[in-house]
Amino acid sequence: MSTFELKTHQIGRTYTQPHFFILNKGLNSGKPLTNPCPNCFVILIKTESDKNTLFHLSMMLQIGGFYAYYLKGSVIPFISIDDCRKTLKSGLKSSKNITNQMQKHIKAVEVISMKEKELQNVIDKMAVLKVAYIRNCFNLMQSKEA
Repeated sequence: MSTFELKTHQIGRTYTQPHFFILNKGLNSGKPLTNPCPNCFVILIKTESDKNTLFHLSMMLQIGGFYAYYLKGSVIPFISIDDCRKTLKSGLKSSKNITNQMQKHIKAVEVISMKEKELQNVIDKMAVLKVAYIRNCFNLMQSKEA
């Protein structure tokens, strides 16, 4: 994998090359994001495949609690840009040592994440359907009373 560039995201800024964002404040610090938020870093990468690999590696590091070690602050915990960079680089270094096995794990996490999004979409649609049934029920009751 080629190198990456890690910067503090500035609100309103757009990026042309492949990129993703990493949350830097709160207990979910280190969580990779596809859309920016006010408290995040941006990672710029040269290729789309490297972006996907680094995105899922970052997700694995966050879920595994590797960013949590570097959290600072008592009220709102945060991770510094240097600690985030160090964690990503050590994750990349580890993944280079066991390339095939790590690629399989990253691919598995990617597939699980896609399935999770599909299931969340179904759950969201079921919630909308439930509200529609409830409203329909009360509309029927009100029309019978009138």
